[in-house]
Amino acid sequence: MESDRCFSEESDLCQAALEQNLFPGDLIIEIGRFFLGAPYQTDTLEAAGRERLIINLAEFDCTTFVETVLALTRCAAAGKLSPSEFRKYLKFIRYRQAKIDDYASRLHYFTDWLRDNEKKKVLRDVTRLFNGKPKRKKINFMTMHRELYAGLKNEEQLGKMLLVEENLSRRAFYIIDRDKVARMQSAIQQGDIIAFATDQEGLDVAHVGFAVRQGRQLHLLHASSKEGAVIISKETLPAYLKFNKKFTGILVARFL
Repeated sequence: MESDRCFSEESDLCQAALEQNLFPGDLIIEIGRFFLGAPYQTDTLEAAGRERLIINLAEFDCTTFVETVLALTRCAAAGKLSPSEFRKYLKFIRYRQAKIDDYASRLHYFTDWLRDNEKKKVLRDVTRLFNGKPKRKKINFMTMHRELYAGLKNEEQLGKMLLVEENLSRRAFYIIDRDKVARMQSAIQQGDIIAFATDQEGLDVAHVGFAVRQGRQLHLLHASSKEGAVIISKETLPAYLKFNKKFTGILVARFL
């Protein structure tokens, strides 16, 4: 399989990173760097037909990049660098309670993904520890734009997603306001997951990547739609927020 051949190349790189005896956050960044320059591609998971685990190590959107790097990091940390283990960890991270049932079992919204992976002890939401403030918002972007999602052509799946959105709309999530990020960035660690809350109607988070330190400055390792590839941002994290007016703040999660 093509994905197995690609994984063989990545596993050699992961093993080399692991042998450096890195801290978890540093290991995340070293693995993430392997994909620098990989093309940005939207909708790689939006396939027609029955829901299945899709693996693409050649191109990414922001979420699949984060999921792929975390799954590879878990493989490396467990000393189990094989295609089967990678598939297991990727499914564990991507799906609610690590089970593929149907389209709605995939964790489409970031706050849903975050909460489920915290329950599974993959990561910890540390936003509240950084003086993040609670926010509630009506979440309904997917069902309001069902034409963008192949899985929502099915009425049963549409109904299930409406229930997911209703549940998310009742829950508060914590964000660090954009004007407070500069003074909080010293507490953010290398390899932390940085998610960008948005003012876009019906949506909780619009982008996600990893915090990476360059000297004393904090930057973002991410799959960028603007640049069309996996990159490390030229701007610092506060500057990145400043230039993206639709972002209202950030959420921060830490790999366990």
